[in-house]
This record gives sequence, structure tokens and C-alpha cells, in this order.
Amino acid sequence: MQIQEPAPNRARERAERQPPLELSAAPIISTEREAACVVCGGRATSQYASGYDYELGTCRNEWTFVRCERCGHVWLDPRPSPATLGIIYPPHYYAYEYETRVNAIARRAKALLDGVKLRTIIKTLHRQPRTFLDIGCGTGRYLRAMAGRGLAKRDIHGLELDQRVVDTLVAAGFDVQCARVENASIADRTIDLATMFHVIEHVAGPDRVVNRIAGWLAPGGVLAVETPNLDALDRRLFADRYWGGYHIPRHWHLFTEATLARLLRNAGLEPIATMYQTGHTFWMFSVHHWLRYEGRPHPRLASLFDPFRSVVLLGAFTAFDKARAAAGVRTSSMLMLARRPS
Repeated sequence: MQIQEPAPNRARERAERQPPLELSAAPIISTEREAACVVCGGRATSQYASGYDYELGTCRNEWTFVRCERCGHVWLDPRPSPATLGIIYPPHYYAYEYETRVNAIARRAKALLDGVKLRTIIKTLHRQPRTFLDIGCGTGRYLRAMAGRGLAKRDIHGLELDQRVVDTLVAAGFDVQCARVENASIADRTIDLATMFHVIEHVAGPDRVVNRIAGWLAPGGVLAVETPNLDALDRRLFADRYWGGYHIPRHWHLFTEATLARLLRNAGLEPIATMYQTGHTFWMFSVHHWLRYEGRPHPRLASLFDPFRSVVLLGAFTAFDKARAAAGVRTSSMLMLARRPS
């Protein structure tokens, strides 16, 4: 009796893939494991997605996201070890070079969107905040925006890991520390509004981070967390490998509205609103990665979807997501607000 071999399937084909040729000279970096879910403590997981560092090519490891069988939270396991942070966040990482890499028109448009976002968040406070903290403040866009709203610079705080940026902001009069949330020095119960825009997905322990921030909030204070949303169309279209929101291997924890709300409640905060923002860069990187690495590569066509080069397409995807968000559709970037009880 002849045993018929099973037909090749998509999962097997992906499992047998080799790293892209562009990564052949990149190092294999050290990793560490995350044993349990940071949202519910569950230990049973299933594979969710896998891929390589398609954006920066800093290493040739293949990385895997797993999903908690109990609550649905998704995280990178294993993830890069702390000793490799200087590799996966090289000096040319886009967050460090925002002012020089982003087109002037795109920067102006981004500033307008930032202003709308801040006004929307502040409305939930029902009063003008007296103190403000931006976690991962980068070059200080939101610090300057709050100063423009009349808040004294001594009451505007920031946390950032680039000492050069910190020195510049301190010289400008802002209270900025070169520190992580875990070792920052912020007085408890003093912050009216804290923002953390696309930071929580980068940290090893989002549960510990949120708990620490909750202690800093004044009674009635609000924490605004913006992060990729797994429950979105582009994530479903590019689910198993190429979704831009994976940002492999720099995004370590990925949320849905339900799992993020549960994380915030675990810290004693009460979610009060969820808004959906534009996920334009996620769309563009998704298409870029698919064109560049799936099957026969199309590098020239893929380059058209580089969000740092294609201002026209960047504007088109931004308008597309703005329209979808206005219609109540979940986009791939969610902004959740949570209040510390009075």
C-alpha cells in the first residue's frame, strides 16, 4: 500500500523559508523568553505570526509572535535580549531622525493631526491640565504643543532614552529625564495628563509600566495610550508575516481593544474612551514588505510604498484611514484613554 504524502501547505512553505538575501550579513542576536502573558498570566500559547526585520535588517533571526490561549494577548517570544537594544535600534532609527527624515509637508500635516489629537484628549479631562507627562517624548513635539496651550514648561515633563534629545529639551526649559518608566523620578499623584504614543508595544513589561504610571496620576488624571490594533483590516490582510504593525523585532506586545482595556483595569485605571487614529505607515509598510519579500521580489515597486519617500501615497493612506475612523471603523492604530478614580 502506497502512502500518499500530504500536499504542501502554506504553513509548511513559510516554515521552510530562508532569511531574505539582504539579511545574509546581519548578525544572529541573543534572545530571552517571556514565560507568561502579562495581561492574564496564562501560559498556554499558539503561534500567531512570524517574520524578519524587514524594515531595517538589523539581524537575521526569524521572530515569532505567540497568542495567549486564555485572553488573546499577543507578544514576541522569544524577544531580543536587553544587550541587543543598540542593534535593533540603530542610530538611524526613524524616531531619532524624525525632523530630518520626514518631508516638511508631512511634518506640517502631522503637527495638525497632533493638535487635533491633544484637543480631543484634553476634552476628557473636563479642565485644562496643570501638569503633563509625555513618555517617549522624542524630539518634544507634544511638549511644545502643550507649552503652546499655555502650560508652564516647569510643569511639562518628558521621558526619553536619547541623551542628546534630552539635553536639548532641558536647555529649552522642559523637565525631561533620560530614563525609562521603571527608573524615572516622578512624584506620585501629581500628573493630570500622561501620554504614551506608540511606546507600550516596545517595552518588556507593559503591566509594570502601566502600574507605575497609574501611581503618578493625580486623582481624576488621565493616561492616553496609543498603540497598534490587531483588530484591523490591514492586519487581517497581511496577518501571518508582513503586517507593518508587527515592526519586527521592535514591537514586543500587541493588543486589541479588549486586552489593552484589561491591562489598564489591572492597574486600577478605568478606560473611558477608545478612538481610532490613522495607521497609514502600517498600511504602507505592509504593502512594501509584501512586494519586496513575497515570491518574486519587486524592489522598485516596493520602494513606492516607503512612507518616508512617498508623500502622495502617505497622504492617500492617511485620508483613507481618517475617513474609515470617522465612519466608526477600527483602524490599525487605537488611542485608549483611562482615568484614575477620584
